[in-house]
Amino acid sequence: NTITYSALVSAFEKGTQWWQALQLLLEMVVNHVERNTTACNAAISACGKGGQWWQALQLLTEMSDICIERDTITYNAAVSACEKGRQWWHALLLLRDMADNLIERNIISWNAAVSACEK
Repeated sequence: NTITYSALVSAFEKGTQWWQALQLLLEMVVNHVERNTTACNAAISACGKGGQWWQALQLLTEMSDICIERDTITYNAAVSACEKGRQWWHALLLLRDMADNLIERNIISWNAAVSACEK
């Protein structure tokens, strides 16, 4: 079920196994298990930790396309992925997107964006 898959995606995130996290999200679709914000957030974070910033942004876009709620944690994970990938422009665009979508930007959001600009 969704909770089990989310826990597995989170475990892969902690192990920086981004490809496994994305594979589980795909498996959720194949098995008709609803993907949720928690599972997607963990997968975005896994992509960031694995240096796959473009995969993180792709998943963020996909979440919007299929109406999965994106929250501060979602965006922070994506901004952090951009920071790790030295993608300062994308990090700043994400901050603007947060404001446009009335999603709270917090100290983590700003710190990751500033760090992206420093690299």
